[in-house]
Amino acid sequence: MSRAEVADVQEVQEVQAVEEAREVREVRRIWSLGLFRSELGITFRRWRTLALLGVLAAVPILVGVAVKIETSDGSTIGGGGEGGGPAFIAQVTNNGLFLVFTALAATLPFFLPMAIGVVAGDSIAGESSAGTLRYLLVAPAGRTRLLLVKYATTLTFCLVATLVVAVSALAVGALLFPVGEVTTISGTRISFGEGMLRALLIALVVAASLIGVAALGLFVSTLTSSGIAAMATTVGLLITIQILDQIPQLHAIQPYFFSHYWLSFADLLREPVYWDELVKNLGLQGLYAVVFGSAAWARFGAKDITA
Repeated sequence: MSRAEVADVQEVQEVQAVEEAREVREVRRIWSLGLFRSELGITFRRWRTLALLGVLAAVPILVGVAVKIETSDGSTIGGGGEGGGPAFIAQVTNNGLFLVFTALAATLPFFLPMAIGVVAGDSIAGESSAGTLRYLLVAPAGRTRLLLVKYATTLTFCLVATLVVAVSALAVGALLFPVGEVTTISGTRISFGEGMLRALLIALVVAASLIGVAALGLFVSTLTSSGIAAMATTVGLLITIQILDQIPQLHAIQPYFFSHYWLSFADLLREPVYWDELVKNLGLQGLYAVVFGSAAWARFGAKDITA
């Protein structure tokens, strides 16, 4: 065989190798998207998930009805601290859009994180306890892709859960109270359309505030083969952090708690918007996601799934 023929054969082999690698990548991509769609379907068809979303949707209804009953005689509700959740309640009777902010502030400290903790804590441990984890890993995606799909599913639930609260509050607020121009915390007035845009942005910020909790729950889920234990541990850690964040003597380390800047979304209702604590909050959530996501990857990579 001449040199030219050898070169032609090598070129054909290289082309075939490139095509095979491309086909493998395409198969893995399609499989990963299929797994992600499957995970979403399984997660949102569970009665537990539907019950959590139902509870979250009920919170704005209860708050709205309570405010309506208390103010039915013309009285007003006193506000709380500046920028906090209770301060929004005083504005609900004047503008139903404020029920969105009130509901998000009411659910963010406990109800939303608890729901995320349940879903994230069950992500890996639930598969392990059900005996389906080993079968998932037989597919070509591998452990890293499976972990990413589980985390992406949890983040999707974060967004859906937050939007459920916001949409429920918007519907109840528009039904029970007048809507119109929005008076910001700074005292300026913005149009209802701009107020709606800020409400959407606040909902997105609240959802992003939960990515640290999602990563923590995913890590805990890799430590045990019991879904119930993982969910209970995650929720317990959430409650513990919330308590520690309220102890004045721990002020030096409180800015590093993932919940410390959660209510900074109120700064989006200022004119101009205060970005300092918002940026700190998103940066802190990203840090938690990297740290606990890496820990989950390291733990899951070494996890014995044959036991």
